[in-house]
Amino acid sequence: MSETGKLTHLSSTGEAHMVDVSAKDATQRLAVAEGRVVMLPETLALIIAGDAKKGDVLGTARIAGIMAAKRTHELIPLCHPLALNQVTVDLTPDEALPGIRVKASARVTGKTGVEMEALTAASVACLTIYDMCKAVDRFMRIDGIGMTQKSGGKSGDWSRASVDVAQDGG
Repeated sequence: MSETGKLTHLSSTGEAHMVDVSAKDATQRLAVAEGRVVMLPETLALIIAGDAKKGDVLGTARIAGIMAAKRTHELIPLCHPLALNQVTVDLTPDEALPGIRVKASARVTGKTGVEMEALTAASVACLTIYDMCKAVDRFMRIDGIGMTQKSGGKSGDWSRASVDVAQDGG
């Protein structure tokens, strides 16, 4: 929703349309999204050891996430194509889950945000991990995909941590 509480991708008659960003100023924009793939401890050990039958799970997931961010406008209707400055996908094995924590960030100097690109990168990285390991672990699940941070643009900076603290009462 916009600052006025209205959905920006709907016309006054309720029809879907691409938002006109031509009058907006180009600013530095950053978006960070995360997710995780929860799996059996044995599956995590297989990934860490580099013994997955399909190959380098983490390297492949990183590349898949980056490629997906670059193609977000082809996947999500009404999403603007962006000339991304940077996309990073960090994959961290976590034995406490057990599983892989995924953090994706996208940067652009532009007239619209990069939240969808960061979310797409995180989602596709998680899906790639699942795909490469599903033959050995049908119990895997993808959890917690969401935005953790954004900066730039008219709406300013936002962080999930600040919202969580505010909702918890400080």
